[in-house]
Amino acid sequence: MQVDRRTLIATGAAALVAGPAFAQRRASSAWYDRAIIIDGLGGLGDPYTPEEQLRMSDRGWIETLQTGVTVIRDTVMPVGNVVDPWGDYQKAIAEKKNIFNANPDYLLPVKSAADILKAKREKKLGVIVGTQDTSMVGPELDRLAQLKKDGVLTVQLTYNNRNLAGDGALEPANAGLSKLGRATIERIEAEKLLLDLSHGGARTMAEAAAHAKRPLVISHTGARALTDHVRNTSDETIKAVADKGGVVGVYFMPFLTLDSHPKGEDLLRHVEHIANVAGEDHVGIGTDNGPLPQLLDAEAKEKLKKWALDRIKAGIAAPGEGVDVYPMVEDYNSVDRYRRFAADLQKRGWSDARLEKLMGGNFLRVYREAWGG
Repeated sequence: MQVDRRTLIATGAAALVAGPAFAQRRASSAWYDRAIIIDGLGGLGDPYTPEEQLRMSDRGWIETLQTGVTVIRDTVMPVGNVVDPWGDYQKAIAEKKNIFNANPDYLLPVKSAADILKAKREKKLGVIVGTQDTSMVGPELDRLAQLKKDGVLTVQLTYNNRNLAGDGALEPANAGLSKLGRATIERIEAEKLLLDLSHGGARTMAEAAAHAKRPLVISHTGARALTDHVRNTSDETIKAVADKGGVVGVYFMPFLTLDSHPKGEDLLRHVEHIANVAGEDHVGIGTDNGPLPQLLDAEAKEKLKKWALDRIKAGIAAPGEGVDVYPMVEDYNSVDRYRRFAADLQKRGWSDARLEKLMGGNFLRVYREAWGG
């Protein structure tokens, strides 16, 4: 499991002794405790266990509960044009199943939208499994049926580089969607899987949104109108996804600013811009982080440095990634990140109802349309 995140165990204890001020804050965010909170692209990990340990620690689980998150969308690898993508996928999906089997009292694999409500009732973390590439599928479209049997519910068309379906965000030619890409979208929709356009090239995303017949998502991105970065999305494509009934999720990532060090204010601006373009029924969050925050001690920074160098060497790093760039918005690097983020939007005039849509309601609607339940 991932070991490059930390959590703040003191949060729970501090809440017990904070007195009237804390009680007032809790009362003002009562909607949050009732709501379905969905991270449309997160990560499953426990910073308090060895990497080879599948069972979550008590501390990791307690702090996961403290986040208030109902569901995350987790990624099954691989991404990129590796030597044996189907073989790598089979190993990765087997590992996911082993993690679920090791944590039946903590994790609930989501098979339909009804399981999201079940996770909320049972105080478990719902986990949606999805891909961030179709490299493991290629021209063998029957593999999409196998992915569904394996419990995969969302399929991202491309990663940063070109695959057989189309160009990713880093491809300078920006050649768009291939014939196979169109057939892949049709088969994804026929299997009642959810199409995700994150990491796509600008033309690929625009052409895929136009070709799709069912609601789709861009699970994690930013607004290109605010920050002209290849990982962000144009207003035209944001609107096209919304017009199909889909949702655009905003990430807590360096690409929100060109200097790769966004502040909380930058994230709020991107969320509000996308909400204004798409409409309040078509915006969500996909942090690209996960529920638990990143640890930033010396050991963790060394691991993050190696991770960045590996991505650069593999040719999948986006502009702005580097050894001194951390995949987060540091202002929200805490256990209560989701709650503080929502509270900051509330201060800017967002109503409880609008926040409930942003923080999970909109994704839940699309999931119901995609999978039933």
